[in-house]
This record gives sequence, structure tokens and C-alpha cells, in this order.
Amino acid sequence: MRKRSKSSLEGQSDDSVNASSLVRGLDILRAFRASDPTLGNLELIDRTGLPKATISRLTYALVNMGYLIYHEELGRYSIGPSTVTLGYSALSSMPVVRVAQPLLQRLADNTGVAGALGTRSGREMVYLANARALGPVTLQLNVGSHLPIWKTAMGLAYMVEMLPAAREDLVRQLIENEPQSADRIKTCVEEASASFARHGYVCTFGTWYSYINAVGVAFRPTDGSQLVALTCGGIADLLSKKDCMGKVGEALLDTVRQLQDLLENGQS
Repeated sequence: MRKRSKSSLEGQSDDSVNASSLVRGLDILRAFRASDPTLGNLELIDRTGLPKATISRLTYALVNMGYLIYHEELGRYSIGPSTVTLGYSALSSMPVVRVAQPLLQRLADNTGVAGALGTRSGREMVYLANARALGPVTLQLNVGSHLPIWKTAMGLAYMVEMLPAAREDLVRQLIENEPQSADRIKTCVEEASASFARHGYVCTFGTWYSYINAVGVAFRPTDGSQLVALTCGGIADLLSKKDCMGKVGEALLDTVRQLQDLLENGQS
């Protein structure tokens, strides 16, 4: 591996160099999705935009620290035990996740579809907890799954509850990333805001995938922890528009009320 020249480090303090390495290392870990058993160097380069030499240097360090596992026979990496431990430690320290899990399962059982709780990760939403109803057909999303923020009920509900300046900045980022979808992004956010004002929840009908309908509600914990959003969604054949705008929307609102009551009463 070629060493960086002394001149390339001139004007940078040790702290700034270390901070840059940390940020890039986290970018590599964030490149992995719940659906990715392994990733190779080319995929990491494509997803992070980092140079090959930087990927090689940082993956070597991450493997040594247990945050990645290198599969020599495949020439690919997978998430290591240190990353898993860190992730579960973070989830277990969030009262809203612990309290929401049984409520999501009850929601899924009562509606016959799936319930989930998530929060923002850049231009996406990430699942922090989820539950499914028993049945042969259900959404195959799990904790750690990422989904587009402006195409999903969970993401749009989250955006509606954001502070106006932060929401405007996010919309700008989304349009910069997908300029061809600028009008659609603005329309989805405007319709979500109108739906929330009218019903207290947001619905999407085939916006992400043509066969998925969903309802979303944002929730801001009173303990000052981060904004989250809850969703209830499923295959359109099982979850009609009428159900979304009726019993499922009301069931989701009731779940949020229960979540708020439990957290406020210290049952975490």
C-alpha cells in the first residue's frame, strides 16, 4: 500500500486527519444494507465514492478491529461482530424501541400486515424495530433495512414532522440527488402535509412499489430523543386504500398514543 506523502498531510492536524478517517470508515460501514450479506471493493467504492487506496486502508483497519470480516475465498467483506454489538447496544439504549416492539406486534396482528418504527439516515429511513402478522405474504423488511424517505409513508410522515428549515434543506438534497424527480418529490411532500393536517397520518399507495400500500405517523419522544416514525403497510391485495384511510390509520394513531403514554409513565 502506498503511503501518503508528508506534503499531503501539511496543514492538517492529527485530530483533523483522524476525524476524516473516522468519517470515511463510518461511510464504509453505512454502505452495507440489511440485504447485503457481503460487499466487494468495487461495490464499496461505488457506494461511498472513496478512492480504491482509501477503501483498502480503511477496510484493513476495520477488519483488525472486528467491525468487518474479510472472506478471503470470496475477496469480499461482511459486517463484523463489533459492528453488530455496537448496533444492538444503540438499539437497546433507546427506550422508544423497547417500548414500541410489543405495540408493533399487536398492531401487525390486529391489522394482518406489518408494523415498523424507523428514523432518518441521510436521504433514507432505516428500520429500528418491526413486526409481522402471521401469513404467507408479508413485507420482507427487517431491522436495519433502508427505504427511500420521499417514496414511503414512514419517510413522508417523518418529513412532515421535521422543523420547516430542516425539511426544506432535506427536500433540496433529495432534488439535487434526483433532479429528474423534482416535481414528484415536491408533490409527495405537499400531499403528505395535507393528509397529515386532515387525518393525522400519511398514506402512500404504490409510490415506492406499485403493489405496496402503507400508512405512516411521526412521533417525537418527550424525553428529547430523536424523531422517529411508525408505519403499517402491506401488499395492496391485503391492505386496500379504504383500509389505510380507515381502520389501519386509526389503529396506527392508537399505537402512537399508547407509545406516548407508556414512555411518559416511565414504562421503558
